Amino acid sequence: MNLDVDGCDLREATVEDAVCGVVPRYVAAPSDTDALAGVMAAAHRSALSVTVRGGGTALDWGGTPRSLDLLVDVSALSWIDHIAGDLVVEVGAGTPVADLYAVLASAGQRLSYDPVRLGCTVGGAVATGVSGPRRLLSGALRDLVIGMTVVRADGVVASSGGRVVKNVAGYDLAKLHTGGFGTLGVIASVAFRLHPLPESLRVVSARVSSRSRAEEALAALRATSVVPSAVELDWPPEGPGRLDVVLEGTPAGLEARAGRTVRALAENGADGPPTVREELPEGWGVLPAEGTLALVTTPPAQSVAAAAWVAEVSGAVDAGARTQGSASTGSLVVSFPPGTAPERIGLVVDGVRSATEHPLVLLRSEPDVRAAGISPWGEVPGLGLMRAVKDSLDPGHRLSPGRFAGGI
Repeated sequence: MNLDVDGCDLREATVEDAVCGVVPRYVAAPSDTDALAGVMAAAHRSALSVTVRGGGTALDWGGTPRSLDLLVDVSALSWIDHIAGDLVVEVGAGTPVADLYAVLASAGQRLSYDPVRLGCTVGGAVATGVSGPRRLLSGALRDLVIGMTVVRADGVVASSGGRVVKNVAGYDLAKLHTGGFGTLGVIASVAFRLHPLPESLRVVSARVSSRSRAEEALAALRATSVVPSAVELDWPPEGPGRLDVVLEGTPAGLEARAGRTVRALAENGADGPPTVREELPEGWGVLPAEGTLALVTTPPAQSVAAAAWVAEVSGAVDAGARTQGSASTGSLVVSFPPGTAPERIGLVVDGVRSATEHPLVLLRSEPDVRAAGISPWGEVPGLGLMRAVKDSLDPGHRLSPGRFAGGI
């Protein structure tokens, strides 16, 4: 086995490099895309299994690797090429999202994606694929990608799209690799379309004491023309829920839109007068850093019903689950307190999955939950097609084997 590649540091791994509890044999740190391609080609010749690390914030997400010989650290692939006049940016996969946002903000622009993990990198955000609250207005993260460069399992560099927003040439790598947990290739760089920073912002918040009150409030909001950037539902294990409606735009227009939102909620479902703030709440969009996390997807009209159902099955077994997420897109995250007994989590998972309109995926599992053998994915529609794609792009099944649905 020879992993010596120009521009790539290699060392033996330690327990600090573990992925879902699995410690690799080696860690490689390429300095650029050429070195990344070289080390992937060397791993291919030696038939090594490979998993990728950026900021390391999602190494406990997804399934447990069946094998892990080489951990490829892409943190050195950190660069930003901002074409401000075209509202486009190309970014190295190892670039911290916070660094990207700082550069864009200095030019009055933004990537309209709310990070769900502190300290994440661009490549990690794309590979895990979970989008934050403002996906309602601007689309999910995958919708903001206009180009991508990846390194295949055999070390070949492949690119799709580019720095032109209307570019449609080539195979749509973004749709495959966004949310693929690195099982189809290693993301080297991503090009995004951008938006101008809004001049002003308002957050209208309302307490809702029951499912019926929350559904009444959301129906009233849909009947308005306020066009929110996000409508977030927070459904704790006990006590009233909350709706946070984010509005963005010019100061003059925003006051009128905020007023219409306040009236709609106050007259339909809110418990007490809604509040209005001029900035996002602290920790906006960021998921809990500890404990088991699950993603529940549902038709938007059933978001409150799904959150209420989670609360019901969780309360029956005292699991303490909290549901938060986008009520208007039907993307909800269920968080369990750290140390929640695996058997209680298993009962909640089974109970939620029993409602076929509310599929549930475990994004992150604590070690004892993994050991309990709870399936992270449940039933996966289209699994046969997904396996065919895996066979085509990674015939040796060496890229993060077992990290994705159905053991892919």
